[in-house]
Amino acid sequence: MATNLTIGELAEAAGVPTSTVRYYERTGILKPGGRSPGNYRVYSESELERLRFIRAAQATGFTLSDIKALLRPAGCAKVQDVIQERLSAVGDRLKELHHVQRVLRASLAACRAHEKTGRCRIVDKLTARSKSPK
Repeated sequence: MATNLTIGELAEAAGVPTSTVRYYERTGILKPGGRSPGNYRVYSESELERLRFIRAAQATGFTLSDIKALLRPAGCAKVQDVIQERLSAVGDRLKELHHVQRVLRASLAACRAHEKTGRCRIVDKLTARSKSPK
């Protein structure tokens, strides 16, 4: 692979839009490796690897703040702390999603049980809740 990639080539190689590369530059998480004779930003293989790491970390659910912490030279303890915080957040979110799943299953069962009436009681309950003062 070429070592002097343009922003478009870098974005294509990483599978992201150029606007994403520019955004990462504005946030300081990614920097061009240098400038071309025409004063265009150029990127090396190391910037491409960094961009791929950022995308992979985001896909795992890390925030840009987390990723910045992971990219700083840090000992294993700091990296473990960041991962543990993310793991805890995922656990909390899973609990919330399981609750939503239980509510939806119960609502579906209630809806099916009252299907013969022609009016879903779930819609009535939700309507009543939206009218109650908060």
